[in-house]
Amino acid sequence: MRTYDLIVLGSGGAGYQVATKAREAGWDVAVVNDGPFGGTCAVRGCIPKKVLAGSAEVADTHRRLQNIGIIDSDITMNWQETIAFKRSFTDSVSGSTKDALNKDGIDTYEGSPRFTDNLTLEVNGETISGKNLHIAVGAKPASLPIPGFEHAITSDDFLELDDLPKRIVFVGGGYVSFELAHVAARFGSEVTILQNDDKPLAIFDRDVISTLLEATKSVGIQVELNHPVGKVERNNAGFNVTANDTVFPADLVVNGAGRPPAIADLNLEATGVDYDKRRGVSVDANLQSTSNPNVTAAGDAADAGPPLSPVAGVQGGIVAHNLLHEEKRSQPSYLSTPSVIFTTPTVGMVGHSQASAEAAGLDVTVVSNDITGWFDSKRLGIKHAMSKIIVENKTDKILGAHLIGNHAEDLINIFALAVELELTREQLKAPIMAFPTASDDLRSML
Repeated sequence: MRTYDLIVLGSGGAGYQVATKAREAGWDVAVVNDGPFGGTCAVRGCIPKKVLAGSAEVADTHRRLQNIGIIDSDITMNWQETIAFKRSFTDSVSGSTKDALNKDGIDTYEGSPRFTDNLTLEVNGETISGKNLHIAVGAKPASLPIPGFEHAITSDDFLELDDLPKRIVFVGGGYVSFELAHVAARFGSEVTILQNDDKPLAIFDRDVISTLLEATKSVGIQVELNHPVGKVERNNAGFNVTANDTVFPADLVVNGAGRPPAIADLNLEATGVDYDKRRGVSVDANLQSTSNPNVTAAGDAADAGPPLSPVAGVQGGIVAHNLLHEEKRSQPSYLSTPSVIFTTPTVGMVGHSQASAEAAGLDVTVVSNDITGWFDSKRLGIKHAMSKIIVENKTDKILGAHLIGNHAEDLINIFALAVELELTREQLKAPIMAFPTASDDLRSML
């Protein structure tokens, strides 16, 4: 049995740099990876999704300018060429990631790992052990106890479709469903989202999501709230999805029910690691297992911070630092972490909501704006845009921001900086910004 100084499970943002930095320090390191090397974001998540969302955004801009008479011809979208373009970003990632690890002197194992004893794993019949273990296996699509749910494809499958079907039903109203639904609709599909309650995208501001729902419906996407799916049936014409006694015919059913941590099959009990199937490995503020001091976890596999790619990368760097510098360990902070929904228009949020600020005992003012009449929205024919900024009354500091509209995915990063540095409204408005730009609009949002 081979014993390593460190075994890393996973090769994405939460694991890759832990392995490489430990190797740079002279550690004997192995990486065990189930599926393509490179992690979710680069291969089947944010990067390919943003390529498709960018195409959808162009199509929607064309539609809006056509509506106001600037463009007088229809646009033809080519799914096959778009997928081919997407693959130019993703197809080489797995091979190049594995090659880079091997070039650094890191052993790589391909397959599904399973703990057989404390700090001991079996991979494809081979047993290895580590003095330290880092769990960064990411997340995988949820499996729902719905008859016929095995007929639903995953978002991974959707991103590899050579042809886009005419009728698509998304089960669940989270990031995956809304982002891919907005893409599919711009490519001509008839799209339905079935959400089991009345709170899709529940972590986001309700007014912003109401605006997103209006925008979603305006491009022909059918959103059915309080419609839990009861069964999925295959027939000669495709599928029938039954929800609330209503049947929704489809050529394709997509699992948009979320992505829990991919830890259920690791047999973590054998290595004494506490975990929650929905939240991940239980870790302390230093991302160290609360039950096994030789185990760390980061990214979607850890019960720490929002399940976002940038968070995974930051956590991976912190784990690497802490493993190599135990005497001066650091901890991540998440309050200024922005979240974005890459629909068209995009949605962004950072920091406190009004409810979370008040729950924390903070006295706040909420500055709300309908920005559809502002220049940047009017010049592009945008009909669904708003902002809500959370400001602490005592200090005038910006505690949070919630946006939907043009360039929301970039504007929210400026507000993230304001939250991180505890800037006041006047401080954020102090710089003279280029005009006319979406960035200059943030001054009026305050």
